[in-house]
Formats: sequence, structure tokens, C-alpha cells
Amino acid sequence: MSIEPLVILGCGFTGTAAARQALAAGRTVLATVRTEAAATPLRALGVTVHVASVLDAEVVAPLVDGAAVLVSFPPDGRTDAALVGVVATARAVVYVSSTGVYGERVGAIDEDTPTDAREPRAAARLRAETTWREAGAVALRAAGIYGPGRGLHRRILEGSYRVPGDGARVVSRIHADDLAAMALDALARAPRGGCYVAADDAPVSQREVVRWLCAGLGLPWPASVPVAEVPETLQHDRSALNARVKRDLGLTLRYPTWREGFTQCLAAEGVAFRP
Repeated sequence: MSIEPLVILGCGFTGTAAARQALAAGRTVLATVRTEAAATPLRALGVTVHVASVLDAEVVAPLVDGAAVLVSFPPDGRTDAALVGVVATARAVVYVSSTGVYGERVGAIDEDTPTDAREPRAAARLRAETTWREAGAVALRAAGIYGPGRGLHRRILEGSYRVPGDGARVVSRIHADDLAAMALDALARAPRGGCYVAADDAPVSQREVVRWLCAGLGLPWPASVPVAEVPETLQHDRSALNARVKRDLGLTLRYPTWREGFTQCLAAEGVAFRP
């Protein structure tokens, strides 16, 4: 892996996982966040943090020259286009996109599956991804991101989760640590302008993973609601296939399925769990 500084623009959940891994490998890590509250835990890790409510050329240009840059802020219709030219001086750029670019498509999806921009969220994400890829960035189309403190297990524990319909729809996920490792590997060796579907090895129906978690946690089956009443991201029904990213980057996932991933999350959170 290269030794250039890692710069994380919009360092949230995935960015923090990437920062930890880069620091553990001896790299210098710089990150931008919007608030001092977000900066405090990153500084405790050893990250050099720049707090800026708005990302613009004045903030970003001094950070990125010759660096490896991870772009992980959500699209807002402005910032991606404003920064893409500034970040051109970076050695390599990875943009964290989403399988949301496939919109309403159902079934198996991979890098060759046509995108679908009919949904406004899908259209916004696809515009941002295209902006970065046309400038040479590698896009990682991430499935549902989870990890300690974030994910289905937390919603079940908090009692806020509702099963969409009969729970038969298929969901793909990626543990934040695996997504971070993909991003760092892609910065080191992926071809410019490419894209990868970033998911684990085990797409699963909602009811199967909910049944497994509830059994291991000793909790009752959650209530069901009509599919139209759950968030848009839980309405999709598709399997994200990860063969290309594993082949091209030579990856071995730490958490190849949701079973290993959620077991790690619950252990990290100190929650009793008997799968």
C-alpha cells in the first residue's frame, strides 16, 4: 500500500473506519467534518481534522495535492461539482457511492447492470458518482453499510424496526470495516474511473436475518408494516454481487456474511448474543 497521506472528505461512519485502518498501517490521515463534535473522536484517534461547515476549494485545495483522497460525503447537488477540479491534484480518489444508483431494479445486480435514475435519491447519487468518475475517481457502490453502533441490530434492540411486508425482500450489506478496506485497496490499485459493487458474500431476505437476530437476542418478532411505509432503502429487493471487486483487488472480507458481521457488532457493543 502506498504511503501518501490519506485525506477523507466528509469523514463519517465509513471514513472513520478507513481512518482507523490507515493509522494502524502507519499513514498520516487528514479529515474534514462539519462540526467540532464530530472532530473530537477523530482527533482522539490521531487524525488531523479540519472543521468546515461548507467544503469548498479554499478548504480542500491545501489538503489534497499528492494525497490519496476518500470522498464520503452525501450528494447535495453542489459540493461534488465544486470540488472535483480541486481534487484533480490528488494521486488517487475513491468516491463512496451506493447501490441506490440502481433505483427500482430488482434481482441480482453487478457492475454491468444498468443504473436507474427514476427515483430522486438515485438520480442525485448517480449525478455525483458520474462527476467523480469522469474525473478519474473510482466509485464503490456500497450496499447497506453497518457496523458497531449502526445497522439492523441496533434498530431491533431499540424496538424501532418494522418488517417490510412479509419480509421476503432481499437485502445486501457491507460491514464498514470491509468497505473501508476496499476503499484503501482501491486507492492503491484500482483503475482510474472504474466502479465496483461493494457488498458481502451473502444477500439475504429480511425475514431470515431478523429471525436470526431476534433468536440470538431473545427478542420477539417485530411488527410488520406495508412495504410502502418503510424507508425507501428498505423497499428494494435485490442481491448485490461482489465478484469483481474481490477479484480485481484481491480482497478477503473480514465479515463475508451478515452472521459474522452482526456477531462482531454485538460483541463490540457488549450485548449478550447467542446465535
